[in-house]
Amino acid sequence: MAVSGTISKSAPPGSEGGRSKNVTLTVIAATQLMVVLDATIVNIALPHIQDALKFSTTNLSWVINAYTLTFGGLLLLGGRAGDILGRRRVFVVGVLLFGLASLLGGFAQNGGMLLAARALQGIGGAICSPTAFALIATNFKEGPERNRAFGVFSAVAGSGAAIGLLAGGVLTEYLNWRWVFFVNVPIAVLIALAAPKYINESERRAGTFDLPGALTSTLGLVSLVYGFIHAADPEAGWGNGVTVASFAVGAALLLAFVLIERRTAQPITPLGLLRDRNRTGGLIMMLCLAAAMFGIFFYVTLFVQRVLGYSALKAGVAFLPVSVAIIVAAQIASTFQARIGPKPFLVTGSVLVTAGLGWLTQTDVNSSYTAAVLGPTVTFGFGMGLIFVPVMLMAVAGVSAHETGAASGLLNSVQQIGGSVGLSILTTMFAKAATSEGNRQQPDFAAHASPAELQYAQEHQSFPPGSSWANQVLAYAVSHAFVVGVAFAAVALLSALFVVKAKAGDLPSEAPAGMAV
Repeated sequence: MAVSGTISKSAPPGSEGGRSKNVTLTVIAATQLMVVLDATIVNIALPHIQDALKFSTTNLSWVINAYTLTFGGLLLLGGRAGDILGRRRVFVVGVLLFGLASLLGGFAQNGGMLLAARALQGIGGAICSPTAFALIATNFKEGPERNRAFGVFSAVAGSGAAIGLLAGGVLTEYLNWRWVFFVNVPIAVLIALAAPKYINESERRAGTFDLPGALTSTLGLVSLVYGFIHAADPEAGWGNGVTVASFAVGAALLLAFVLIERRTAQPITPLGLLRDRNRTGGLIMMLCLAAAMFGIFFYVTLFVQRVLGYSALKAGVAFLPVSVAIIVAAQIASTFQARIGPKPFLVTGSVLVTAGLGWLTQTDVNSSYTAAVLGPTVTFGFGMGLIFVPVMLMAVAGVSAHETGAASGLLNSVQQIGGSVGLSILTTMFAKAATSEGNRQQPDFAAHASPAELQYAQEHQSFPPGSSWANQVLAYAVSHAFVVGVAFAAVALLSALFVVKAKAGDLPSEAPAGMAV
């Protein structure tokens, strides 16, 4: 995911030979791949991280949220930093910060250390990702050369999720979960060393940093997510003082963010972009569908490895059909949307997404891979693929050239934020269902468990991992969590039906290069 910006006129490195340009493109594309795949590469390792660092299932969601909240919340600020301070300089700082955070994450000895590292990774990604895309414009001449670079960049960004699934499976299976973090370190060092030699610096632009806007939005979202996850704690709940305070602080900070953006000369988020109903409708859809998508990668990963007993590598392979479905459907939408308009794809895609999530609510402990994973996730993925391209086009339709970066960055931020907030809401439903099913299973467990199992349950306040009781609770809670996913999809469908009014010819023929979702 990337944010575009104003380009400089400096000559690209290696303008007299193709080799240097290829190295330049490799350095930039490798950075984007490192950032994009980091979401899915960690998902496959989640069960192993949970066992090693003693996370509860609800708190485990912070391993994802700590990254996506800081990444999504600071993404636009990172793009602005590159414009003002120099893109190559900011790019190198972001890459090194991402590498350092990855090293700390790999050495994490407890949950708190890992979550701090994940948040730092998100900050590093928010700094280097938007400048990576902008550096293509700085380092490649306009025309076929730049178009080729954009094409490679988009392909790398689009394939990042699938590569992350496979890489996470291989590293976790044959080394251990810590290597899903360690693998970033040598890549980051090599990129940082190569950048000064092969990437031109951009001209600096005058401007100001909207730090108050970035901080109030990010901290407000963190507070809301914390409130949802804290409410999932059986000993807390919705009426708990900390839960209520978290929601109140989050709401106050987000209100302050809106007021700041309305009064700031150079806001991080131009609120005027939301006046267009098609763009707003698309953002609502992305917010809701990202919430469901993050839930699938999180909870179905746990189901596949815990209940079905798949290895990490087999779990990574098991998710590849989802990526294929998204790619195929996106190509169909890209080919035909200009002819028949975006609405048919948005509505059909939302119906398929809703159907896939509804299918997941039928999951139980005896479900097969086909019934619990392949069928529903491919249905979901095909629907998402139909939606991605029209939503991206609506995000930038009618936007002036100098606001294209802000518009595309807003879509990328909404995806990350929607995923984080949505996952926290699904986690609340998961925890409530898990508590209910655990209480129902308790008499049978007490009557049939071995002394060792009884001792484990007493010490950890949970059923032993891998036991029939634990699997039953997990499957039951996962199926109930996706009831919320269906609700998110229904909101997206309503937005497609009643908010979006775009017709054939209203949107550009293609999205700006690099807008991979």
